[in-house]
Amino acid sequence: MPETLIRGADRILTMDDDRSELSGADILIRDGKVAAIGQGLETTGEVIPASGCVITPGLVNTHHHLYQSLTRAVPGGQDALLFGWLRTLYPIWERFGPEEMHVSALTGLAELALSGCTMTSDHLYLYPNGARLEDTIAAAREIGLRFHPTRGAMSIGESAGGLPPDSLVEREAAILEDMIRVVDAFHDPSEGAMVRVGLAPCSPFSVSRELMRDAALLARDKGVMLHTHLAENDEDVAYSLATFGCRPGQYAEDLGWTGPDVWHAHCVKLDGQEIDLFARSRTGVAHCPCSNCRLGSGIAPLRAMRDAGVPVGLGVDGSASNDAGNLVLEARQAMLLQRVARGADAMSAREALEIATRGGADVLGRPDCGRLAPGKRADIAVWDVSGVESAGSWDPAALLLAGPTRVRDLFVDGRAVVRDHHMATIDLSSTLARQTALARALMG
Repeated sequence: MPETLIRGADRILTMDDDRSELSGADILIRDGKVAAIGQGLETTGEVIPASGCVITPGLVNTHHHLYQSLTRAVPGGQDALLFGWLRTLYPIWERFGPEEMHVSALTGLAELALSGCTMTSDHLYLYPNGARLEDTIAAAREIGLRFHPTRGAMSIGESAGGLPPDSLVEREAAILEDMIRVVDAFHDPSEGAMVRVGLAPCSPFSVSRELMRDAALLARDKGVMLHTHLAENDEDVAYSLATFGCRPGQYAEDLGWTGPDVWHAHCVKLDGQEIDLFARSRTGVAHCPCSNCRLGSGIAPLRAMRDAGVPVGLGVDGSASNDAGNLVLEARQAMLLQRVARGADAMSAREALEIATRGGADVLGRPDCGRLAPGKRADIAVWDVSGVESAGSWDPAALLLAGPTRVRDLFVDGRAVVRDHHMATIDLSSTLARQTALARALMG
């Protein structure tokens, strides 16, 4: 791969171990990695001017349901709490098939890329009408994002006391068999990997204790990570207490769902003991502030988790409960909610950006990403701060206070995914036309 030099950025926020910031500096990209950062660098390859720009590591999304980009703002679910919202959407989702999964993933991934995201996880826990995990993996390869898909599952339907309809649940033996298949087929444990697969039973209210335990054992055997929803709202905690006789954190610990190879989505209702448990065990959290607001779930104790040492990243969650997939807006919302809850000095713009970059990479077990330093992957976001959003800003590097919400350029492993504010890897207009047609068919 030829070299690329990004030259003369107004500011580079490296998020390296020292949280270094450089002014008037360059970044040299070689073989998918950052080769050098500094002033006056030279190259025989392409030179990309970055005057008037701030550069950050690519943002990292630790929780998403990409298929939901086909079901934004669905009537009946717009003003519902979590369980009521799910009951509205399940009958629509059971009509999906492979094309719906693929096109919705293309759309969701493009939206993430345009918001500066270079690496994302995805929690796909339903597989109607022949849909498979590789429908989304193929989309990520087309877009060019670094991808952490998870083989989710639901196994307890309404007839057995669960929340999802019976038509959307699978036999647990078949779930475990397919988990083995997708890990063996697609998981790449090497440094710089573009695809890593995780195992992700959907939630305590849609799978059995046995499947949770078996998935944890399988994940450790295969050397992959574990992911699920946990303590999302008061209904979630009440279900755990009534069904399992314990709080969600204890349930997770009892079944082997704590440790540095585990991350849980939401965790809005973790109490002090659960926060301490996650900090001691290095269990990660995907904080999804916009979705938590939209569903009325509450404000997650992000400040308390960070202070205790819990690894925390950001997640946009599904586009049916957000309804956007913009990671910059997610980072800003995370910062603002902590200020609402704890005061204006509760979280700075730079700390929120750190959670959105380095924090998310660490939650996903990717120390090769999320920071800009020689030898790290060249996942780079270039933000034009010469426009109206930053006009008059005394600190353009405080992007979450006054800055654009779309990148000018985005590089993943040194390859351009966004150039001059537009997707460089797919024809976005044709993708959106197909997305619209599929959504209208689902409405019919």
